[in-house]
Amino acid sequence: MTSPARRATRSSLAKQAVLFFALMAPAAADEGMWLFNQAPAERLRKDYGFELTDPWLDHVMKSCVRFNNGGSGGFVSEDGLVVTNHHIGSDSMQKLSKPGKDLVQQGFYALTMAEEPKCPDLELNVLQSIEDITAQVESSVKPGMSVEEGANARRSFMAALEKSESDKTGLRCDVVTLYLGGAYHLYRYKKYTDVRLVMAPEQAAAFYGGDADNFEYPRYDFDVCFFRIYENGKPLHGNPYLKWKPQGTKPGDLVFVAGHPGRTNRLETMARLEHLRDQTLPFRLAALRSEEMCLRLYSQRGPEQRRQAQAELYSVANARKAYTGQYEGLLDHGLMGIKRQRENSHRLAAALAGPAFEKIANAQNLLSQYEKEYYLLEQRLGVQGTAFEFARHLARWSSEKSKSNGDRLREYRESNQASLWQEVLSPADIFPELEVAELTASLSFAAEVLGGEHPTVQLLLAGKSPEARANELIRSSSVPRLGGRKRFKEMSAAELKAQGDPLIDLAFAIDEASRKVRRRYELEVMEPELGAYAQIARSQFAVHGKDLAPDATFTLRLAYGKVSGYQEAGRAVPWATTLGQLFANARLHQNEEPFRLPKRWWNREKVLDPKMTYDFVSTADTIGGNSGSPVINRKAEVVGVNFDRNRFGLTRNFLYSDQQARHVAVHSPVVLHLLERVYGAERVADELRLGHHPLK
Repeated sequence: MTSPARRATRSSLAKQAVLFFALMAPAAADEGMWLFNQAPAERLRKDYGFELTDPWLDHVMKSCVRFNNGGSGGFVSEDGLVVTNHHIGSDSMQKLSKPGKDLVQQGFYALTMAEEPKCPDLELNVLQSIEDITAQVESSVKPGMSVEEGANARRSFMAALEKSESDKTGLRCDVVTLYLGGAYHLYRYKKYTDVRLVMAPEQAAAFYGGDADNFEYPRYDFDVCFFRIYENGKPLHGNPYLKWKPQGTKPGDLVFVAGHPGRTNRLETMARLEHLRDQTLPFRLAALRSEEMCLRLYSQRGPEQRRQAQAELYSVANARKAYTGQYEGLLDHGLMGIKRQRENSHRLAAALAGPAFEKIANAQNLLSQYEKEYYLLEQRLGVQGTAFEFARHLARWSSEKSKSNGDRLREYRESNQASLWQEVLSPADIFPELEVAELTASLSFAAEVLGGEHPTVQLLLAGKSPEARANELIRSSSVPRLGGRKRFKEMSAAELKAQGDPLIDLAFAIDEASRKVRRRYELEVMEPELGAYAQIARSQFAVHGKDLAPDATFTLRLAYGKVSGYQEAGRAVPWATTLGQLFANARLHQNEEPFRLPKRWWNREKVLDPKMTYDFVSTADTIGGNSGSPVINRKAEVVGVNFDRNRFGLTRNFLYSDQQARHVAVHSPVVLHLLERVYGAERVADELRLGHHPLK
């Protein structure tokens, strides 16, 4: 007979198990940025009656592209036409611009293929296959190895695998860490570097409402841009593509977002989230505010300075607003309460999770000791600008190239070199005045954070003011000139040091300290957390198998949801805006910045349909990096182009919600409507309708 005490214990354990399973179950029905090799077929069948098939997934996977500047896009014709966002294309547009010809502000349209200009250093990647290699990676670390030995063994194995697979397939091959260390997959990409601009609207139309409307809804943005991929000097032909849906979508429809979300933190522990809230995010926000102020002041010097800085300014301002939303989310007791409750339930399964949570907490405590130096030196927050970034690569390459591939820092492995040198040896202009301004601001920020007597600050400033030091470094260096970079790339470390180039000398001077803090971060934070999160992941897999999407890693993911408005402050927010509402909004703001429509829009107002739906929202799970992602229907037809989230979606980095959080997309019918009636871009509109270039 069972004793009362034993029955009570058993009952308590049963209740704990019920709680654990309840809280660890996937939250909302539409949650998840899913791997294409672990797609949520059963969920879609149950919730939407949609049969997800391998041919459908393969077609969509090979129709999506990843931009090396941090965005997404998709093929929309068999002749290499790619759609993305204007703000993803703005970096290339800025590099194609020149004094008096600002493509970002003025827009661009190539009347013929022959007029499509090649974009400097733009690389697009198309995923071809995914392979789960978790067992191989984990077996590379042998029992009894120290933390450093294990890290070196894993790094060498991954480097060797990437190289061998690349040599065998001719593809770019990357080992991707998933579930924060719980799984490893090999991603094989077809890489394209001949990418040409086809069409882009003016920034005033693409970013209507400016920073005031960023991460808000309702929205009225024509945030689209078109490129074309070329191969062997000719338009790429025959790649899978997503057909354009002229009729678009409607409320209640199932839609998918296929793109490359940057990073989420949903599987991270409370210790890590509290560290983000109390230390990392405040510091990063301070750095972003300093950089943003620098860029805004520089832009105010004149139209040419604005042209030079605008793409970077948009990126920095966007990051600042996104981080602010994340920070505010982590201050929300409701959100953190849910995360804490889930973690506590997980800790009940201590036999599965082991001491993993404590290991992560310890790693975060250690990180607190040197995190600012890590960001200032290794992440270059104290030495910002393109010129120093390239100087560091040149200095480090001179030392790294004599090492075996597996012993190199990851960015210098053979699998990454082509992309690296395409960037460093780009013919795009580097603007000395802008470089001086950025470097001055970041040197000042480093001194403010660490103090003027700190050895790192003294090394950076060399006894000069930040402005004087920045001028000395930039104006006397050959790094800003392409010829100088090409010459430096071929030199040994000794030869490079002998040049006496101030930027190169600075890169060498801080390299020891920078490598030291990077290595410390890898051994004290990354490695312990990889093992700890692997334990946590295994306990999660034991609960609900692979019905758990990993955190985003800027790899291709599939999200889904339904087209739907929401409620805010007791009022209904509609699923879509209209062109008529756009013009009414511009009039309400007296057509003044940032609510100014281009003149050609006012000239064409009478030929536009005021009832035409413009931007729309759905519950699909997206974050930064999804910009430019095609929004598709059940038939894999394009019904929109994703470009933003509303402010309620900013906390999706940590916790998904479909109550008010929405992503925002440009509707497919309005793209055709505006291409034809405002821009006279019939060539592009026809190609979207036909699925191939109209002159074929």
